Amino acid sequence: MPLIEIRDLVVDFDTGKRVVRALHGIDLALERGESLGLVGESGCGKSVTWLAALGLLGPRARVQGDVRLEGMPLLGADARQLERVRGRRIAMIFQDPTSSLNPVHRIGTQLAEALVLHRGMNDRSAWTEARRLLDRVGIANAAQRLNDYPHQLSGGMNQRVMIAMALAGEPDVLIADEPTTALDATIQAQILDLLRSLRDDGGMALVLISHDLGVVAENCQRIAVMYCGRIVETATVADLFAHPAHPYTRGLLAALPEMEGPVRRLEPIPGSVPEPWNLPPGCAFEPRCLHARGECRTSMPTPRRVAAGHSAACVRFGALVSDQAPQGTRLREVA
Repeated sequence: MPLIEIRDLVVDFDTGKRVVRALHGIDLALERGESLGLVGESGCGKSVTWLAALGLLGPRARVQGDVRLEGMPLLGADARQLERVRGRRIAMIFQDPTSSLNPVHRIGTQLAEALVLHRGMNDRSAWTEARRLLDRVGIANAAQRLNDYPHQLSGGMNQRVMIAMALAGEPDVLIADEPTTALDATIQAQILDLLRSLRDDGGMALVLISHDLGVVAENCQRIAVMYCGRIVETATVADLFAHPAHPYTRGLLAALPEMEGPVRRLEPIPGSVPEPWNLPPGCAFEPRCLHARGECRTSMPTPRRVAAGHSAACVRFGALVSDQAPQGTRLREVA
């Protein structure tokens, strides 16, 4: 049994004027200790997938499907049951730490509150554990920083505080939603090293949501590529970079700059992502795809097996994987 399993997850948003479908039947499974990267352009549904799974979407969202944590259903669960899961067994690091932390409470108070809620500690024990957590995530002078407010810390330090807060419940699954957004390259590397070491040391599963294929290649074992609310390709890191089977995946790889060798012009994906309320009748990527044929315009492709552990939702994947991927030898440079 997978640690967490998502089956046929569908999310609709009622905007008042229309009902817009954001997710079109997401299927995902995560084993204990596994690291999964979720990649795709902004607005493709990466964050919505996990917010829906944890019941964190607003009242305008209509969520259907099945989400199970070691067999326990989460969709439709009552508030008390979800409170025992969120933060305790599944923790999430949100994109913007400065908006996720309360600006009028000290760092120590916010960390201690999480420890009291999820691990039943008293105030004194929680304060001691909060200091240990700040030490663990690499914040110097932890005892002093507990008395600081979020605005007194840098973006990288606030992100470390968010990681410490996520780890307060000793979760089985950590969902990191763009954890390095707006951080400089040095701090980004430190945050990713920290997440990797925490997963290795504690055996927790990690979901890394990102638009950066290089970050995902370095920190994940498996990748799921999303486009317009669907998963279009799933594979191990090595397979995806060596033999991408979906044209969208190939386009993402072709847009990566070479780290070595001669300078070349990047190959952007033509066009733009369609609005979710104005998707084409067939494959959502068809208007931007250089390999599209008539059948792509009329029918939505379902995931098909490419190899063991590798699937792609493209009717022409056979012709594509027979060619050398445009960036198929670049895994070393990206990683």
